[in-house]
Amino acid sequence: MSSVQAKLPHPNMLYRFLGNSGLKISVISLGGWLTHGGHTDDDIAFATLKAAYDGGVNFFDSAEEYAGGRAETVLGKALKHFAWDREDVVISTKLYWGRHDDLSLGINDVGLSRKHVLGGMRNSLKRLQLDYVDLVYAHRPDKHTPMEEVVRAFNYLINTGQALYWGTSEWSAEEIADAWRVADKHHLIGPLMEQPEYNLIKRDRVEVEYANLYPKHGLGLTVYSPLRRGILTGKYSSSDNIPADSRAAKEGSWFHDEIVNGREMLDKVAKLRPIAEKLGATSGQLALAWVIRNEHVSSAIIGATSVAQLEENLGAVAVVEKLTDEVVKEIEDVMGTKPTGPPMRY
Repeated sequence: MSSVQAKLPHPNMLYRFLGNSGLKISVISLGGWLTHGGHTDDDIAFATLKAAYDGGVNFFDSAEEYAGGRAETVLGKALKHFAWDREDVVISTKLYWGRHDDLSLGINDVGLSRKHVLGGMRNSLKRLQLDYVDLVYAHRPDKHTPMEEVVRAFNYLINTGQALYWGTSEWSAEEIADAWRVADKHHLIGPLMEQPEYNLIKRDRVEVEYANLYPKHGLGLTVYSPLRRGILTGKYSSSDNIPADSRAAKEGSWFHDEIVNGREMLDKVAKLRPIAEKLGATSGQLALAWVIRNEHVSSAIIGATSVAQLEENLGAVAVVEKLTDEVVKEIEDVMGTKPTGPPMRY
């Protein structure tokens, strides 16, 4: 391995500020959910991580729960192996679920108590082989822990240099606003970013529920499942034809049932293909570019089980500028998923 490495940014990647902060992240990022330490071996994980970095990706996402902690371990090994400049990469993890491996969970190993937030962070850093993460998320809201305790716990991680920014994942707008009220009251740091699901199929939370949070709190989004776990690539052309190597086949009933019972949605997705082809793109690139086009999306987190898949997804960056208002309307007319409700206010 050469001792001289290209420095980011990459000319074929776009970078955006993470919410109302000075931190710049790639609009496409690579996550370890359902891949690292799980359905892909370490060699493939290393190859996709390197291909992502070489393609301009600087943001890599994980969580204490992914593959029972093994996803963090794989990412940590890769960071050490490639010896990337720590200032060039943005690393995130998420806390709430505990390690969830073959070991039994302790009574305080789940949730957002101060004990689990601090202990979970220590364990995550050990697996990642890092002194700090750039971003740490409260992976789910915890209705059993007072909000002040949650906010103070994540502020402690920032104050002690274990994390630079904190945010939430799949919190309601009301819960995020409540966290900000507590932070403002006690002169603490509120959540900078939220990690929700967002794609052409699931839109309401990002486009309606959070609408008031962007101008009020400078909320940034690092969205997951921008391709709805592969549905929007068009590979599930039939509810009776599920590829053996697909996530629907591997993940079991929760995703398999969505495909089997989703004939109407699969038909809509099939109609995206000719729109994409007119732009010289694949259906997946079109759907991913549509997500990135949203100015509130700081980064769209993808998963990859091969370098070819990763590189195809990176090609979506070049498609963003081709999404004119006319093209977007054509997509909207096909999908019929645009929310109609008024923005919520908190």
